[in-house]
Amino acid sequence: MRFGRRLFPVLLTLLAGGVGAQARFDPATQQLRIPTVEVEGQLYRDALLRLDADGRLSLLALSPPPVSPPNQLAARVAAASQAAQSDARCTAVRPFYWEMGDASQRLAGGSVGLPSIEAGSQLPIASSSKWIYAAYVLERRAGQPTAEDIQFLNFRSGYTQFPPNGCQAQDTVASCLARDNNGVKTPAHEGFFYYGGGHMQKHANQPSMGLGALDNAGLAAELRRLLGQDVALAYLQPQPAGGLRMTARDYATFLRKLLGGQLRMSAWLGAQAVCTNPARCSQALYTPVPATQSWHYGLGHWIEDDPAGDGAFSSAGAFGFYPWIDAQRSHYGVLARFDAGGAGADSSACGAAIRQAWVGAAPLAAASRRRQ
Repeated sequence: MRFGRRLFPVLLTLLAGGVGAQARFDPATQQLRIPTVEVEGQLYRDALLRLDADGRLSLLALSPPPVSPPNQLAARVAAASQAAQSDARCTAVRPFYWEMGDASQRLAGGSVGLPSIEAGSQLPIASSSKWIYAAYVLERRAGQPTAEDIQFLNFRSGYTQFPPNGCQAQDTVASCLARDNNGVKTPAHEGFFYYGGGHMQKHANQPSMGLGALDNAGLAAELRRLLGQDVALAYLQPQPAGGLRMTARDYATFLRKLLGGQLRMSAWLGAQAVCTNPARCSQALYTPVPATQSWHYGLGHWIEDDPAGDGAFSSAGAFGFYPWIDAQRSHYGVLARFDAGGAGADSSACGAAIRQAWVGAAPLAAASRRRQ
């Protein structure tokens, strides 16, 4: 690719090596893929470089982030707010707090219904914890997870006897694993997708991770050490797959770090995905997702990529907490609520409605400008 003057700083930044945390190099193709790189305040995406046989470096692809004109942003905020307030999928899950933003800031959001849930409300987030732990593992592995890591993180390890509330508050990671049948492997399940907390509990106790002795406070401190002190989190039980308590505000900080390429998980969104619907996939044994949906599962997060989905990355929790990043990796969202009856699928439906309204408002705004 021949470079225009404005792309020279981008190439210099790439060559300077300041993006290694999110870069992935494929030795077979000699290609380096970088999800995001910030240059002079501008966030470029999907950089793809190739090391040629003559030793030269070729830039194969580079995309600037989508930019919403002010009137388009206003239309999107209005459409998303309307969906949150009145779409049937959202009125069914009140009360909740919702938020959308990009890599740099919150763009829209608010509380819907009473009693009010706010951005700073502390909530148990159940399985939304899984995305956080997987991101931590990728930091520990410097962006290069082992084959064993991957099998644990996309739930094919065979540790499938762990119940939803398998730990007690006074446990350590190891003592929880030793409780009842929590740490018992089912050999016939190895290699098959089975959604549950046992995979991550066993993984955290592996010698290569060394987290077995940690209690709630110790586990939270260790994750923050690598994910950043700006991501406030606490464990109600030392269960990596489901024990966190967080606010929507703090989870949004984590999602912005993914969008901005500040965590290695940025390069692994959607990677190492496996099929999850037992009705349509012989390699899947159990999924909490409704049988009408055939999503895939990556490293600690869902990919909503069946024909009815839009490809978003997400990690809904059983109590209704629902964080997501859109397929284009340009915006994030959080829907925060608490329903002890099991409500992840309901929250994901409302979150999808808000996301669809946001995306659908852009063509309407453009049409409005043409008529003026």
